[in-house]
Amino acid sequence: MKTKHQERTRAQESTNAIERLYISMRHLFSRGFYKPMGVSGETLRKSLLLLRPEIYGSIAEDRVELNGLIYVIERLPEGIEECQFINLTADEGYNKTHFKVIIPPKRRRNCYRIDKDQMNIEITRGRSEIYDILTHLTFLFIESHKIKERILINLEGSITREWRNLEEVVLHNKNISEEEREVTKVHLANILGRTYDEVADAYNAFTSSENVDRFFQIIYWLGKLAISETCHQQKRTINFSSVLREEIGHHIYGDIWANTIKKVLKDNDLLKRPIHIISANMHSVLNTIYATSSLTEEVKGKKGFELYELLSNNDSKPLQKKVKEYASKKGLTYIKDTSGTNINVQVIDTKKIDIADTQFKKVVSEEKAPVIIVMDYAFGEQAYETMDELLKPYKEKKNTTHLNVASISIMGKAGILEGGKGDIMIPSAHIFEGTADNYPFTNQLTKEDLEGFGVRSFDGAMVTVLGTSLQNKDLLKFFHDSTWNVIGLEMEGAHYQKAIQAASKIRGNISEDVKVRYAYYASDNPLETGATLASGGLGMSGVTPTYAITNKILEQIFNS
Repeated sequence: MKTKHQERTRAQESTNAIERLYISMRHLFSRGFYKPMGVSGETLRKSLLLLRPEIYGSIAEDRVELNGLIYVIERLPEGIEECQFINLTADEGYNKTHFKVIIPPKRRRNCYRIDKDQMNIEITRGRSEIYDILTHLTFLFIESHKIKERILINLEGSITREWRNLEEVVLHNKNISEEEREVTKVHLANILGRTYDEVADAYNAFTSSENVDRFFQIIYWLGKLAISETCHQQKRTINFSSVLREEIGHHIYGDIWANTIKKVLKDNDLLKRPIHIISANMHSVLNTIYATSSLTEEVKGKKGFELYELLSNNDSKPLQKKVKEYASKKGLTYIKDTSGTNINVQVIDTKKIDIADTQFKKVVSEEKAPVIIVMDYAFGEQAYETMDELLKPYKEKKNTTHLNVASISIMGKAGILEGGKGDIMIPSAHIFEGTADNYPFTNQLTKEDLEGFGVRSFDGAMVTVLGTSLQNKDLLKFFHDSTWNVIGLEMEGAHYQKAIQAASKIRGNISEDVKVRYAYYASDNPLETGATLASGGLGMSGVTPTYAITNKILEQIFNS
């Protein structure tokens, strides 16, 4: 009997590629070092090219991917394209040296340029941060070799005329006129296999007041290091420090972070009160509670969320300061992170709030007045570490105090698979990608709660992914169209829920009756071409869903 050969679908291939990426990255981390464009990095490269994530656009084509390049460079330290050696380290004391800290615009991580060839990146947020960096670097190096293929004439190092022109501009820091700049852009368009318009747009995206020609420099150094790898065997190398390899997975930073919060609760006599934890940004809860009463003049004539739109404006720093100063006198304690988790915290004693000045009219006895802990966004697996540590009892000498955690609310940005930017997702379960793990729960927020704000809302399961930069349409379409009925994707939900379920159902650290709320607003739709994260941020369209969700969370807390 002839065996029927079943062709694998693109979704199955993609799932397999993600699993291989995940296993490869953990193996390379255990090994301690590898060369991304050498034999050791081959599985990573092949898996990424097979996967072809939406965020990396035309990674599998000959032409250089510019939107993906912008996305990646914003999440890596400035100057990394010039470095042959990239070291991933724990917090090992570089902040006490003369090295200047470099923080990427779109990722909170401390990086240090050790010398012209070496960049050190501190990892304090768990394995997800390692996966994030390694996939971005793999993309970057694949693109650099595409540039090399278009400029290298032979293995002796002969290069094209266009590349010599770019080298002169970058290496000699030549002051060029606008006409010469346009000539260089034309040459770059030929090198990158892109139109002049596309190159001009990318040039503008990288331009800053401090460095006008940064785009030229990035392209030059990517190509230069790829030529060195091919012609002179000077391979780029990624190292993992021995301290990082020993520390990862041991909750070292999360433990310090959580104990700092509990100490503040103890010092302010808040440990025994009902505690409501909210994972969100550092402005929406603050503004929802305090903005109206602190900005009495500005609020006049403002309807709906117009006041919050005003506060979200980059020019509103004085108003934001005014709200914070008022809040600090009315029960808000700000805990700036010093542990390395990069998660700042606000503790709000609602007993000190003038409830009559807010939209929340419920009055409870002083001993039952809620204490709200607002923690900034965690990153991937770090969500488990921080929530697990926060829900543990507070131990001081011989005393052990269990926290009276009444509710945990998770609000964040996520990719949506049905709808568009700014729409709201209310999950009923989290599915952990690449495993059979699934976490159903009773969500205190419903789709109906979020109607009437002028944005659409959807409910269903959500998938917690290894990295948003590892998703492609085929895989997401499978999740959406199959009986999984997935409405969106994010990076922390399953990790939070794993910690909450362990603390409440198994370990007895908090009450079994803890109320859980999850709601996400859409930052992008990866199923729509041109609507991925690489297409830009939410801007003002994020204000309505953010404050609608915050409003409903606080309403339920104050009315509990």
